[in-house]
Amino acid sequence: MPTTNQDFDAEALYRALLGQVRAAFAGLPDAAIVGIHSGGAWLAERLAADLDLKGRLGFIDVSFYRDDYARKGLHPDVKPTHIGFNVDGATILLVDDVLYTGRTTRAAINVLFDYGRPACIKLAALADRGGRELPVAPDFVGVTTSLPGHQLLSLTRDGAGQLSLTIEEDNADSAQ
Repeated sequence: MPTTNQDFDAEALYRALLGQVRAAFAGLPDAAIVGIHSGGAWLAERLAADLDLKGRLGFIDVSFYRDDYARKGLHPDVKPTHIGFNVDGATILLVDDVLYTGRTTRAAINVLFDYGRPACIKLAALADRGGRELPVAPDFVGVTTSLPGHQLLSLTRDGAGQLSLTIEEDNADSAQ
């Protein structure tokens, strides 16, 4: 159910997301988890630990696959992509922190197909803020909310691994 609540308990949202994924992925052969750097990678690490899939955990950076790469250039904090398992025939849970336009998801799927042909890709997001530009929808989501275009959701992780989800003003130049 959509919400406009300004306060988000990221740990509670994670537990809700975990429950959904656990129910759907219980006993699936060839299940794997791939997190999109960086917030999705943090979530994927926790999901893999909680679901006992640490050996089937991967991380991707979509920087070079973005459709706005030529316009925005290289992000200064590019992380390595690491997928240390066979993607062919796997059921992959693709994890992102916040789902917005769908463009990051599209780029992530392109990365996955460079590694092989999964049997199925399911999408999990801690938060879905709407505003889709591509036909992408999460299979599992902690919260669905609506934000004006000048705001964004930001996931952070402290030294103890605790998650926080906050609303911030988007100060990015819209001309970029």
